[in-house]
Amino acid sequence: MAGKKVAVIGAGLGGLSAAARLASSGFDVTVFEKNSQPGGKANQICKNGFRFDTGPSLLTMPFVVEQLFLELGEDIADYLQLRKLETICKYFWEDGTTITAYSSKEKFAQEIEKKTTDSASNLFSYLNYTETIYKLTADLFLFNDFSNWKSLLNRKGLNTLFQIWKIDPFRTMHYANSAFFTDKKMVQLFDRYATYNGSNPYKAPATLNIIPHVEYNIGGFVPDGGIYSLVDAVVALAEKKGVKFVFNAEIKKILLNNRTLSGINYNYKGKEIKEEYDLVVSNADVHFTNTKLLGYSRDVSLKKKFEPSTSALVFYWGVKGDYPNLDVHNIIFSSDYAKEFKELFEDKIYPSEPTIYIYISSKFNKKDAHEGCENWFVMINAPANQDQNRDKKATTMKKMMLERIKTVLGIDLKEKIIFESLLTAADIENKTSSYMGSLYGMSSNNKSAAFLRQKNKSDKISGLYYCGGSAHPGGGIPLVLLSGKITADLIIKSKAHD
Repeated sequence: MAGKKVAVIGAGLGGLSAAARLASSGFDVTVFEKNSQPGGKANQICKNGFRFDTGPSLLTMPFVVEQLFLELGEDIADYLQLRKLETICKYFWEDGTTITAYSSKEKFAQEIEKKTTDSASNLFSYLNYTETIYKLTADLFLFNDFSNWKSLLNRKGLNTLFQIWKIDPFRTMHYANSAFFTDKKMVQLFDRYATYNGSNPYKAPATLNIIPHVEYNIGGFVPDGGIYSLVDAVVALAEKKGVKFVFNAEIKKILLNNRTLSGINYNYKGKEIKEEYDLVVSNADVHFTNTKLLGYSRDVSLKKKFEPSTSALVFYWGVKGDYPNLDVHNIIFSSDYAKEFKELFEDKIYPSEPTIYIYISSKFNKKDAHEGCENWFVMINAPANQDQNRDKKATTMKKMMLERIKTVLGIDLKEKIIFESLLTAADIENKTSSYMGSLYGMSSNNKSAAFLRQKNKSDKISGLYYCGGSAHPGGGIPLVLLSGKITADLIIKSKAHD
């Protein structure tokens, strides 16, 4: 096993997780990244005295991160400090309603009773329901290689199969949420969690209500220094275990000998280089890997009837002033959520009245902004990129977003923005090779979608593996870290028998 050469394509968190584990187990691991720094979608902008996380902005399931360091014999405290948020998010509606989602369930329940027609018992019943889904599905769907049929035959797998109705796969998220809450604002609040994997709550199965569990029953966290400090920590861990990094290296082709992997072809400093490798782990987008790097005429892993997830339009604004009515995470909800998702997935246009997400990391990390200023990450969901010219509409969307912020929050930013950067669906596609700029690969707008994600081990090419947000088990920080773990475990187990 020792000395087997592994090329990891992409320095996103999934690839970093796999690389660190493989190097720690004796593999000779090199990570190739086409950009100048690691992180993938979890990157950062540092300009004009402002720092922004460019993608993920909240960490859930912190034990997944802690487990990575513990398994490799390291103390996470030597690399990273995680902080649990007292307020998970503040929600704003145009009628003046503001609901603070506290991490304390009791305090959140009091807030709900005070500001909605729902009772505390509605919340507690709902969170018990989400916990049941987690307990029945996590070990089977999140922590293990689901493609292995043997995983269905152990005690936990059989327990899930015999209680399949309890994971709620036959209702939509919206339908299930409407059964627990009477107030439309509460239904909308929990419907929002479909967007955590880029899906439509009016179509996605209610099994995705597992997501509120990890946020409310386990908690929402941020690393001191912002999300990018997590990338820095995992890179440092990987380097300590012997992982080598090659940045500004664009992989052009995965080389094959019949149906067996033989190496990679990449461009580096203007030169085309071919190198032999025993194994390749692609942390790149599955569609990109299959069509561009393997040269398939079509992506056989992507079933056409399954939609790509949403993308995003993000403005990074350095803003003058201090805004105490806002927290770290904030949402301005649209007045017609069903219409918003119809426009995103059916009409494939920017929503006419988008829900706006505002993340301000300088609320907990003062170094992220000038004194007397804040760093606003302002995002709306966008359809997957089908027309590069459509992104010219970003100026129109900016005007709309500024107007809604003024109307709902009473904050006029027009003269207060002193720095701006923009991220569009086309940018996401170009920078990360994500199919159509989708943030999570395949959406879950179908009851079968979760079962059709790319397996971590290729069943077509010997020596090829996949990890990251477009592969099993899905997108989001904890899941991509788990994707790297599952992939590394498969390789270690397989090569142990060589």
